[in-house]
Amino acid sequence: MKPLSVFRTLRPLAAAALLSLALAVPGHAEDATPLVSTNWLKQHLQDANVLVLDIRSAIDGGGVEAYQKGHIPGAVHSDYDKAGWRVTRGGVPFMLPTIAELEKLIGETGIDEDTHVVIVPAGVHYTDFGSAARTYWTLKVAGVPNVSVLDGGYAAWAAEKNQIETGASKPSPKIFTATLNKSLFVDAREVEAIERDGGATLVDARPASFYAGKEKAPASQGYGHIPGAVNVDSATFYDVKANRLKPKAELASLAATAVPVGPTVAYCNTGHWAATDWFVLSEVLGRKDVKLYYGSMVDWTSDASRPLASARTKWDDLKKKLGFGS
Repeated sequence: MKPLSVFRTLRPLAAAALLSLALAVPGHAEDATPLVSTNWLKQHLQDANVLVLDIRSAIDGGGVEAYQKGHIPGAVHSDYDKAGWRVTRGGVPFMLPTIAELEKLIGETGIDEDTHVVIVPAGVHYTDFGSAARTYWTLKVAGVPNVSVLDGGYAAWAAEKNQIETGASKPSPKIFTATLNKSLFVDAREVEAIERDGGATLVDARPASFYAGKEKAPASQGYGHIPGAVNVDSATFYDVKANRLKPKAELASLAATAVPVGPTVAYCNTGHWAATDWFVLSEVLGRKDVKLYYGSMVDWTSDASRPLASARTKWDDLKKKLGFGS
């Protein structure tokens, strides 16, 4: 056989071998969106770069015990309330961790810059979804480019009779170098400028009773809201019966009515509920220049000189004194 004939014979064999090798290697999740379905996860569960992060905690009535009783195969657990996703800094709780803290937390969880993280909340109520949204935001802020939230959480996965694993999956620590994405957050100084001069819509993601000053979070030092803010309760975006975010078209309609298009800053008591508003506006609806004030009211009211707007009355104060109110 002539050399040219040998080459022509080997070329299709080599191509077939390369194709076979490509099919044997787990794929990558290029088709992922910020909110992925259980069907998507089933198709990508074995992908080499996918890490399933179960964040169940006391907030949803779960935690490590619930995780060990049943979780998505291969999922690692990181308790949203205890693992360090929010920390106390300067005497203010629930703040964004430092760069060093983020690198340690994220790296030890088995995540690096090439990992596609799928966050799995319990899937039991809107506050539980806030845990997922805040974790998603934190990973994005730290410089993890590929992150998704499982639509419906663990409850949706289990309800479909998908495979469940018990015990614990030990993470494989990685070296992670954080690069803060400052386009995703603001601090108190920046919010002071917005409150004073405008330039962005402040969105208060708390229930109306908090916004009006009829009640407050225990860690907050004052009642009411940041002057000029509009109230868009994060629960507005959540389907209680389905225990997941409402359909995208409905979210778009709600947002169009409640929040003007343009620079937006979401806040709540601790940056938890507000993470849902941020996630919906920024990640699901694709609005530009949407940021989270992660310190929120707990941080804002830590300085008594910062202004508050409130509908609270002396009667509200009296009811609290008598034990009938907040």
